[in-house]
Amino acid sequence: AFADPSAAVVVDAGSSGRRIDADGLFGNYYPAAGGGRQPAILLLGGSEGGLSKDMRAQALLLQAVGFHTLQIAYHNAPGKTARLGNVPLEDFYRGLDWLKAQPEVDASRIGIVGYSKGAEAGLLVAARYPGIRAAALGMPSSVVWQGLSFKNYLFSVNSSWSEQGKPLQHVSYQGRRDETGVPKAPRIEADDTAVIPVEKFAGKLLLVCGGAERLWASCPMADQIVARAVAKGAAAPVVLRYPKAGHGVMG
Repeated sequence: AFADPSAAVVVDAGSSGRRIDADGLFGNYYPAAGGGRQPAILLLGGSEGGLSKDMRAQALLLQAVGFHTLQIAYHNAPGKTARLGNVPLEDFYRGLDWLKAQPEVDASRIGIVGYSKGAEAGLLVAARYPGIRAAALGMPSSVVWQGLSFKNYLFSVNSSWSEQGKPLQHVSYQGRRDETGVPKAPRIEADDTAVIPVEKFAGKLLLVCGGAERLWASCPMADQIVARAVAKGAAAPVVLRYPKAGHGVMG
């Protein structure tokens, strides 16, 4: 049960993109058509690992409407940790640095689009990396969770994310369901260092969640994100809530 997972499928970038594999960055880049500098998106998938087909479809949609889009793999991919545990936030910073260095990218207009665990990482990064203009996060999280593995479900031994080689404070997923099996939002204390400091993000924030969610409590956690932003004097995020949708609500 503690063995590493099978390697994730890594999709080809296709005819309108190209593979980026250098200096610790592994991903597919989809430059938008047109002249002049245009905005760019760092695209983060969820717990599937690698570069998935579904996220490539999202990258192509973003490319088609004028965003240079970098879809990166942050675990279970060549050169990355096999499991989603203690993933360095520096991987995401590296992707943003790379986008800003591209001559076709308007470095003053960079955003993040993230899904599920990618939304958790996306909010963390937006709160830490200066200058992100906007983030659109589907099935978001208000906190840092433990890493994803069977061992972690039993013992909660490490975090999903790390920075400068140190695991971030995290909460355990154990017991996070009610008597009907519906996921519950984490209990948040005022001094809880596992809470993502949304108030440190100066850009615009869009959260998308489904009321029929069965993997984690994305709508209650979206409400927690909004409540913290307002309590800390930041702008309230926009929330799109779809009562009958599940974990596939965005994309």
